[in-house]
Amino acid sequence: MTATTIKQTEGEPADYPDAPSGLSTAATALDPDMIWQRIEAYTAWRYTSRSIEWIVEGCGEWHAPLAPATISTVDIWQADAWQTATLSPSPVGGYCLPGGTYRFTGTVGSGTPPAAVLEAFRRLAEYMAASKRGSPGTTREKVVAGSVQVDKSRSASWAAEAMANSGAGDLLRSFRRV
Repeated sequence: MTATTIKQTEGEPADYPDAPSGLSTAATALDPDMIWQRIEAYTAWRYTSRSIEWIVEGCGEWHAPLAPATISTVDIWQADAWQTATLSPSPVGGYCLPGGTYRFTGTVGSGTPPAAVLEAFRRLAEYMAASKRGSPGTTREKVVAGSVQVDKSRSASWAAEAMANSGAGDLLRSFRRV
């Protein structure tokens, strides 16, 4: 049986890791925080520390859904207030919850991004830099200069599909779940 995370409140990090080296001029001009935010939204891993709070309900085993996580306090909701709780560890990491509503607080994130994550950053940044050309929000653009005409189009959802179309998503697959 598994307890259910019903709420996750993640703080903003003070900063994000540096962008990897070797990016094109156009990719370097992009805001690296924007790329890191997309990667973090896609994965369960964080590389810079920030506060975290999870509200968990039920009984059974519970594991922090983000990594690496450091739990500093565990509380249980009793008599209309949070009370400090002491839980048993589960045999494979995490906690064994006997039942109720729990609040886990602590921090999440640390370490150096591995090579696969840095390569995913590079692919995503290069894709977004190449796709950013043209007028924002347009799906078709026509430019005429004398007898030369350039007519190009792109999907309206090009930015939403960037993770998959850039190949970054394939590299991040093993970082999706803790």
